[in-house]
Amino acid sequence: MSPAERDTGIGGLDRAAAILGAFDAGHRELTLAALVTRGGMPRSTTHRIADRMIRLGWLDKPKDRYRIGNRLFEISSLAPIRHQLREAALPFLQDLHSAAKTTVQLGVLEGTQILVVERISGHRPMPMLIQAGGRIPAYCSALGRAILAYSEPATIEAVLAAGLPPRTPRTLTTKVSVLRELTAVPERGWAIDREEGNIGITCVAAPIFGPLNEVAAALSVTGPTSMVRAERIGPAVRMAAAAASRAYTSRR
Repeated sequence: MSPAERDTGIGGLDRAAAILGAFDAGHRELTLAALVTRGGMPRSTTHRIADRMIRLGWLDKPKDRYRIGNRLFEISSLAPIRHQLREAALPFLQDLHSAAKTTVQLGVLEGTQILVVERISGHRPMPMLIQAGGRIPAYCSALGRAILAYSEPATIEAVLAAGLPPRTPRTLTTKVSVLRELTAVPERGWAIDREEGNIGITCVAAPIFGPLNEVAAALSVTGPTSMVRAERIGPAVRMAAAAASRAYTSRR
């Protein structure tokens, strides 16, 4: 079997997945050397498969660096999480952004992390925040807590068991303290991250529910602590999430 034939089989798909896995929010463009290091495969194999992926549109290489290709972007837009959920929530994210005048985000739980599905920053950029498509820890983020507060015990335990390392001096790093925060979410209607991910940044989030009343996602307002006051912005976040839940349910 030739190398090209091997690259189209199951092993080839695994190798392509390794190459795609080398990219993340902090590594959007990679040289061949970096792709070899992060992908964990021999240079010749990496180069051969990356070249094939360029021809398929999965990768792009305008100069000497590889990046994700437009074809994958087109395909990803067809995924239910991007199409149905994002389309249902987007109008309410836009309304919330207009009212809050700071960043709003939409996220879903994937494993022990939050995948940021959508983000609207407007004219107040905050480069320390993860871009859409990036991931943040669930245990110390308002998006994560808004979802975990309504999740199954096994889901919560998996997140807690994965570790609670401090991201700032304000990060809650014990199971008791995190569980206490989760318990408070249903009563007040929103979750809070008080400078636990980034000093000077506060986030308030509320859950979005699906047709079976299962928690499906969360949306949030994120910004400077001086601007984002939970008692003032919380009700608006809760109302936006409730409206997004109704819109999402009607599309299912």
